[in-house]
Amino acid sequence: MDDQKIGELLVKENLLSAEQLSKAKDEAGRRGQRLGAQISKLGYLQETELNDFVAKQYGVPAIDLEEFEIDPAVIKLIPEDVATKHGVLPVNRAGSTLIMATADPSNIFAIDDIKFLTGYNVEVVVAAEDALKAAIERYYDQSSSLEDVIGDFDDTDFEVIADDDDVDLSELAKESEDAPVVKLVNLILTDAIKKEASDIHIEPYEKEFRVRYRIDGVLYEVMKPPLKLRNAITSRIKIMAELDIAERRLPQDGRIKLKMGRGREMDYRVSVLPTLFGEKVVLRLLDKGNLQLDMTKLGGINQVQMHEDIGLNFAAALRAFLRQDPDIIMVGEIRDFETAEIGVKAALTGHMVLSTLHTNDAPSSVNRLLNMGIEPFLVASSVNCIMAQRLARRICEECKETDAEVEVEAMVRAGLSEEDAKNTTPYKGRGCSRCADTGYKGRIACYEVMELTEELKEFVLNGASAAELKREAIRGGMMTLRRSALNRMVEGVTTLSEVLRMSAADN
Repeated sequence: MDDQKIGELLVKENLLSAEQLSKAKDEAGRRGQRLGAQISKLGYLQETELNDFVAKQYGVPAIDLEEFEIDPAVIKLIPEDVATKHGVLPVNRAGSTLIMATADPSNIFAIDDIKFLTGYNVEVVVAAEDALKAAIERYYDQSSSLEDVIGDFDDTDFEVIADDDDVDLSELAKESEDAPVVKLVNLILTDAIKKEASDIHIEPYEKEFRVRYRIDGVLYEVMKPPLKLRNAITSRIKIMAELDIAERRLPQDGRIKLKMGRGREMDYRVSVLPTLFGEKVVLRLLDKGNLQLDMTKLGGINQVQMHEDIGLNFAAALRAFLRQDPDIIMVGEIRDFETAEIGVKAALTGHMVLSTLHTNDAPSSVNRLLNMGIEPFLVASSVNCIMAQRLARRICEECKETDAEVEVEAMVRAGLSEEDAKNTTPYKGRGCSRCADTGYKGRIACYEVMELTEELKEFVLNGASAAELKREAIRGGMMTLRRSALNRMVEGVTTLSEVLRMSAADN
């Protein structure tokens, strides 16, 4: 018995009018949700009424999950990704029988899947859809992260301190060394490695405190620790990074080094920033054991670390480099006129100079140098090639499938020719345990390479805009970021939505 049949029976029992059923169907179709959920959301029936009706029709018991406490050992019988995928929750176990809550007792695929996965006989009970979703989120969040670490810790021992000037530093240091806080911070640091995150964001707000991981370039919320632990968690991280826990008004930067199992080393670059509701902490993960490039294999490299406080900045180091007779100079980033000027002069005297700039595309880099104050003739004489790069998320190979929702017109609007669009099969990731239900796993680079030909140098000398430079470069054969990204889509490596997210249109 499906949603359609349930809807008809509700009308037959005078619990719903034909007009209400029609509107609920339209809303369900438009939002891509189940009919039952829309009936309750539109206020036609209370969730409990609908739940009891469905249970009666299927001849199975109904359950109110809000009044039911489930044993964590039972929760672990069904993995989180399976529970989320099918919208089911294990609620009890009796011998070889597993009692499972679902909003759709007719979903025999889910029942068979759970039987095969667990080896138990499965009996279903009916639960309201919203209550079921909330319970899945609540129980699996607890079983996999915060509750496992906090245990019996009573966070009422702490108070939110509104005035930073009144913080008891000795008490704060003591709180940051409490076992639950230490374990929670350790969990945050190690779980980020397991999830292959590149950054950790620990963010305080007025009424909540959240932790997010950046995975494949996108931020995902992973937990919400108690707000009252805000200062203790921040202080624990600052202590690990050897920062000043008494300084809560100025930004601070530090570093945490961790030794993992099997001799693996992890570096966390720590940035602490005072915000309106407390200090925000961002940690950049650097896995030394996962380096794609061994710097020692590049030859007679000499690296100089910048120390702004003693006057050793990019410009000062560059001046010294020129007296060291190098073949190639790599400047981490050109960020001001002085660095740009010395870099250009080094290039003009025969050195190969490599550097980075923050711009939207390759042609914009020329205008960025001009805006810094470098003369057009110097830019035209010194710059040989500019490469812009963006990272697109790869479709997860484990759950890759064709995407029937992507139309030819959408691909044409994105920049493909009509012929190419018709011959392209778009793909997407369905979502699985390997990719944490995101549909993506890993990233791939898309490039835009602009060689400064004699024609383009003439444009630079004549003060052309970035748009004019781009048009001329495309005419000369440059593959743009959008075109490079579209090629990755045509190859089946990434999705159309990812192409649109990480690259701008060419016109």
